[in-house]
Amino acid sequence: MSDSHASREFCPRCGDPVPDREEPLPGAPRERDAVLCDACYFEDFDLVDAPDRVEVQVCASCGAVHRGNRWVDVGAKDYTDVAVDEVSESLAVHVNAHDVTWAVEPEQVDQNTIRMHCRFSGIVRETFLEEETVVPVMISRGTCTQCGRRAGGYWASLVQVRGTDRTPTKEEDARAVEIAQDIIADREEAGDRNAFITETKETDEGVNIKLSTNQLGQAVSTRVTRELGGHVKEYPTLVTEDGDGNEVYRVTYAVRLPKFIGGDVIDPDDGDGPVLVRSARGNLKGIRLATGDGYESRFEEGETPSARKLGTVEDAVETTVVTVEDEHAVQVLDPETYEAKTIPRPDFFDADADNVRVLKSRAGLHVVPDDGAQAES
Repeated sequence: MSDSHASREFCPRCGDPVPDREEPLPGAPRERDAVLCDACYFEDFDLVDAPDRVEVQVCASCGAVHRGNRWVDVGAKDYTDVAVDEVSESLAVHVNAHDVTWAVEPEQVDQNTIRMHCRFSGIVRETFLEEETVVPVMISRGTCTQCGRRAGGYWASLVQVRGTDRTPTKEEDARAVEIAQDIIADREEAGDRNAFITETKETDEGVNIKLSTNQLGQAVSTRVTRELGGHVKEYPTLVTEDGDGNEVYRVTYAVRLPKFIGGDVIDPDDGDGPVLVRSARGNLKGIRLATGDGYESRFEEGETPSARKLGTVEDAVETTVVTVEDEHAVQVLDPETYEAKTIPRPDFFDADADNVRVLKSRAGLHVVPDDGAQAES
């Protein structure tokens, strides 16, 4: 017998000779079935390992899919694509196969069942193989953590929007809610499923916004004060402990908007006359009605200067210009008594104007700029 026949291996199952195969690298494990001939090898060979069925749990409210230990937003109009993904992840192709191609064709059986027809092909031991399998996908519906918390009224932080010695305007309350909605939208777009507004409630003192996390409450209150002015204080309350023994707090973020807003006319009581407020963000800013000079409070951010409110630009009325006396004075008709009165002429006064808007207050009669109603809030 020749050396080649003497070294040939035989199949331990059927006794047929086994074709010579490439030996594994030194130290690499040898496949247990490598000693089998092709016929015996393929008798028990499965190109694809597929589960008998796949179950997919979806949220009946928002459509999220439960994967692993968390809920995932998939943005699907139906669950065919979800079924394809779930089945694809559950299939395993034999490690010895190469040049593998596959296709999955869904068949909608009913609302809760999708039958997945899977077709695979590949090359094993230089042999082309094809295999088909059918995997039913069962859709079950439940409630995700987020929707459960929403339905249960869960909240972790409360943003209270209030004014300092005043009630916030409807516009301020509405803007605070818009800010919260914008932040939630950004978090949702980034994939944060724990971000939601539990409730917004209008009260006589201002709007209350309940949010799902303390981080959201902090973000909303910070942006509100940055845009509308004022300051915020935090008031944590211990409510429970989590499973690891960590203390869990609810936090109230008390937002206090500035005492004055754009369009208010105030008297800083510094001897230089009334100020039309243009902005209350940080330091209060405006213009002097007597001269048109700029004004900015020297108080720290979030503080309110000592001043009294005389009215708003909405209180101003139109009256007749009698004469321009000089560069510092103009004569107008008092809108209540119709007497001619000499009042300060600010820089913004139009010398060619026949009529001007004036505000009468305890500080006297003053010209108001035409654009005063559009002062920045």
